[in-house]
Amino acid sequence: MTSGTFSIDGEDFDVDNNVWLVGDGDEVLVVDAAHDHRPIVAAVGGRKVVAIVATHGHNDHINAGAALAEATDAPILLHPDDRELWGHVYADREPDGALADGDVLTAGGHRLQVLHTPGHTPGGVCLHDAASYVVFSADTLFKGGPGATGRSFSDFPTIIESIRTKLFDLPPDTVVHAGHGDSTTIGDEAPHLDEWLARGH
Repeated sequence: MTSGTFSIDGEDFDVDNNVWLVGDGDEVLVVDAAHDHRPIVAAVGGRKVVAIVATHGHNDHINAGAALAEATDAPILLHPDDRELWGHVYADREPDGALADGDVLTAGGHRLQVLHTPGHTPGGVCLHDAASYVVFSADTLFKGGPGATGRSFSDFPTIIESIRTKLFDLPPDTVVHAGHGDSTTIGDEAPHLDEWLARGH
């Protein structure tokens, strides 16, 4: 976990971000390089970083990406629908590669399928490790509900559709590792969909 500031629509918020490393003793994939690349480099511990996945373009999920890429010689991957958000942080640096729905990334024997789950942002993605019964849900799904949609580039009906069609079709015992806060399971969250619809967030 790293800590820093999330900035959007002229407001700043102090946030703690979960940074996930997926792989084995030789190589890893980094999910969301947030705030400070130094503890991420320490956690990598000299292993090869095959990629740095930006699950979406909000600054708190990408603001350590460039420094981490330089330190590890790893490419940063982003869904192109979040290119505008990326540009708010990196005006002079492009992502190194594009993510698309259905892509499969591999690291240390793990296969991660990219699920395009717009709503929190247009280019938001989750990463599903089917063999391990794990999904890295970023800011699409949290313990207790969907990611926030009250800001620019976000849309509540869209995130609900993403969760309903891309995440709630996964096995109920799939562990959900979110971008912030505690983990949960698909089975624990799916029964509450109607409650979220009723409250509108």
